[in-house]
Amino acid sequence: MHLKKFVFNPFQENTYLIWDEEKNCAIIDPGCSDEYERNELVEFIEQNELKPVKLLNTHCHVDHVLGNKYLAEKYHLKLEMHQGDVPVLNAVPNYGASYGFVTGEMVEPEVFLEHGDVVKVGSIELSVIHTPGHSPGGICFYHAPTKQIIVGDALFYGSIGRTDLPGGNHAQLITAIKNELLTLPEDVQVHSGHGPATNIGFEKARNPFLQ
Repeated sequence: MHLKKFVFNPFQENTYLIWDEEKNCAIIDPGCSDEYERNELVEFIEQNELKPVKLLNTHCHVDHVLGNKYLAEKYHLKLEMHQGDVPVLNAVPNYGASYGFVTGEMVEPEVFLEHGDVVKVGSIELSVIHTPGHSPGGICFYHAPTKQIIVGDALFYGSIGRTDLPGGNHAQLITAIKNELLTLPEDVQVHSGHGPATNIGFEKARNPFLQ
């Protein structure tokens, strides 16, 4: 599995592209907020002859969904996410303006992912792990063969997702991280929704929120 990270919008959100040897590609959490950022993403896709086949959200806070509609329409993709985040997605146009984002209408999800599902991106198989707490429908995408996981805003280098937003639950997030993420092999690389990558072993040993 090949992976490329982009950092978009004023929240410095991490958008990910993953693809297989046949160049089948998934777009995860497109935070591209303006024409320049959209062009940066599309140019990479086109220059590398990638074929977008999946549009995935780990969760639906404004900074992670700004490019959903544009990319869904451009590449004829169905939005796939957890049903628990539908209210979070629907709230985006109302509060997005307070952050200076003109979001327009949100693209509606067409596929709901549940804990234990497998998302296929060409030859890549991603296991869906439900990690509520930062948002009700927060999910992670785990690729066991290469020991990589895309966790959205559940877990960060030395930190965890905030839980003071609507639908957040601190105890729920801690439980999800400890039960679903820290039980993975310690050398699994963690790709977060903001900031640098980390690994399970480091977070298990050093993350002050998880001791």
